[in-house]
Amino acid sequence: MSSSGTSSPAARRVLDWRLRFGVLSLVWGFSFLFMKVGTEGFAPFQVTLGRLAFGTAVVAAAMAVKRERLPRGAWTWVHLTVAGFLLNALPFSLFAFSELTIPSSLAGICNATSPLWGMALSLVALSEDRPTRRRVAGLGIGFLGVLTVLGVWQGFDGLDVTGTALALLASLSYPVGWIYVRRTLAGSSHSHLSLTGAQLGLATLQLTVVTPLFTSLPTGFPVLPVLSVAALGVLGTGLAFLIQYDLVAEVGPTTAQMVTYFTPVIATAAGVALLGESLSWSTPVGAVVVLAGAALTRSRPRAAGPPSPAPAGEREDTRLQEHPRTTASQT
Repeated sequence: MSSSGTSSPAARRVLDWRLRFGVLSLVWGFSFLFMKVGTEGFAPFQVTLGRLAFGTAVVAAAMAVKRERLPRGAWTWVHLTVAGFLLNALPFSLFAFSELTIPSSLAGICNATSPLWGMALSLVALSEDRPTRRRVAGLGIGFLGVLTVLGVWQGFDGLDVTGTALALLASLSYPVGWIYVRRTLAGSSHSHLSLTGAQLGLATLQLTVVTPLFTSLPTGFPVLPVLSVAALGVLGTGLAFLIQYDLVAEVGPTTAQMVTYFTPVIATAAGVALLGESLSWSTPVGAVVVLAGAALTRSRPRAAGPPSPAPAGEREDTRLQEHPRTTASQT
């Protein structure tokens, strides 16, 4: 049979992962718009609670289909409780609060600083991560990008400092959580799907306790905010994790994490086009500088000679253990 009429499995996989990569970029980019619209009808804690509840439901359904069991062990649940707070409950809430006073596009750009925070923290907290000239240069360039976004030469004129600080703090919470997970859950015998289902469930429980203490029951359920919260949870949390999980397994964490560089672009375009948000020239320029710095911190110099091949299956497994991503925490 001629091969011209049938595409090879390798070609189908390449198209498949690229399509999923694009969907993940869109979903995470639009998450900031969904948060903005959601906070127009509900309190930030309520938006976060709805997001986590919908996201947990999606992951729980996937676990049921794959017949995954929840993890066992008291200490595993303790670590997952902390991870759920640092990677979900805290940053999701901070972003929701920040978008009460700053544009969704700016929140998306602040989210892009996570790799910079992560690199800076890993150099301090992880002994195996040694500073290099590339990493230090990347951190410096990224910091200049943040200052450009903030427009420091204008004295932060027209910028809500509190809202921006909350968004940056949310971005800082992610790498703190990643480092904690790396120290406590790396090498766990439980599957990533099982750990994530438990983690999201625990984060949902945390918001279930906190939300009634700081908010009152909604007086109404406007359609657009309700749909936005549902989309934020189903797409931006539940489905996003499942897509990312498959991407990491298929193409490795380094390629999968490149979605970080597309998210702020989509968030900015969505905010300007659909919400009519205005931008000064310094915001997109600073965002490009931030992304350039983040890319530099992750780049590696080319080897002088051809690398010696690792045993089959060893390289990707090692990278998965080095960068455990137990949930779709990026936004």
